[in-house]
Amino acid sequence: MSRPRRLKWGVPEQPPPKHPYRDTLIMYAVFSLLIVVVAWATGGGVRRAIVIAILFYVVASVWSVSRWRNRLREEADAERVGEDHP
Repeated sequence: MSRPRRLKWGVPEQPPPKHPYRDTLIMYAVFSLLIVVVAWATGGGVRRAIVIAILFYVVASVWSVSRWRNRLREEADAERVGEDHP
């Protein structure tokens, strides 16, 4: 019998992009625009979709920027600890 294979469930660690804040905010702006376009294309309430898109953009942006800030701070702290201990 062969040994069973184990699945790796984690996401591989990747270095952060060069402009994490800008890229994230652009992505959420595109999603917000998509919300309005879908509402318009389906005959839904465009005003309501605009309000929802703005709320989505603000909430998602605040959450993502705080997550990026924490991640970049943790990576900087890890590098600093690595430099202190040769």
